[in-house]
Amino acid sequence: MPQETTLHWAALSHNGSRKPLNEDSLIAFASGPHGAEILPHTGRHSLAHHDLVFAISDGMGGANAGDIASSIILQQMTEIIPETFKAAASGIFPDSLSHLADALRSVHEQINALSQESPEKSGMAATLALAWFTPENLYIANVGDSRVYRSRGESLEQISRDHTSAWGQWKRGEISEIEYRAHPRRAALYEVVGGGHPKVNPHFAAIPYETGDRFLICSDGLIDGLWERHLSDGLAQCSNDPSNTAASLLTRAITNAGADDTSLMIITISNTNS
Repeated sequence: MPQETTLHWAALSHNGSRKPLNEDSLIAFASGPHGAEILPHTGRHSLAHHDLVFAISDGMGGANAGDIASSIILQQMTEIIPETFKAAASGIFPDSLSHLADALRSVHEQINALSQESPEKSGMAATLALAWFTPENLYIANVGDSRVYRSRGESLEQISRDHTSAWGQWKRGEISEIEYRAHPRRAALYEVVGGGHPKVNPHFAAIPYETGDRFLICSDGLIDGLWERHLSDGLAQCSNDPSNTAASLLTRAITNAGADDTSLMIITISNTNS
């Protein structure tokens, strides 16, 4: 029997102790010729006939409708990403990363336009960390400090890029992880979706994946409570069903920090007989 690539996933979100409203949004959906099928927060699905997309968006602005911004971004992804299937049916095969870039420019402009409608929405913005699995490749897009990691064997790699100067200093080896976590400008983002900025410059990458890989998508609330070694150890022990690992990481992060909204999604790659 032929082997099919199957993804298992688990997603969790927890309201921050200092936040009256959870401004994180998260979504899992199957993208195909008939549009997007919203998937449950825990499940498994083959890549045989659909692409699978997982994303987290962390809304910002407090009273300035950060939760609206994060939900709009993810809703727009469900409408725009499946357009690649419709284009392919017409004999046009758009580049996936270019398609993502167009999608994010569009939603950035939409959020900025909505923010001008009322004072309550002024300056609303959000981050994005998105993983788009196709049978051939993984495409990622991120803006801000929501992250995407790949765990392979005992190795953990952040494949997204935080849009803060402090993160750049850490990754260049100019400061340690301890210094980074204590940096007064650690959360000062120079890229967000919306926020009144004239343009958005996301990070994009095409990432190969293989059977046994584990992927983590998270908002910065998870990072507040967990160090890199905690993520590495937790994901290295993750089984095909990532539910227990997701629950364990969330609980530990909330115990250690918990002031901010905390969201994560874990996706594992396996092969099953079709």
